[in-house]
Amino acid sequence: MKKYVCTICGYVYDPENGDPDNGIAPGTAFEDVPADWVCPECGAGKDSFEPMD
Repeated sequence: MKKYVCTICGYVYDPENGDPDNGIAPGTAFEDVPADWVCPECGAGKDSFEPMD
């Protein structure tokens, strides 16, 4: 599973870790994260993320 980075603040969403503080279980692929999820660091929308190479 790919990691995704916030283009606003640089926060990295790692599917291995998920975002348990915001209801995203470890092992959740970015594609499966709800559309209304926001970056836990800066509050940017999911559309502000892009895949890491």
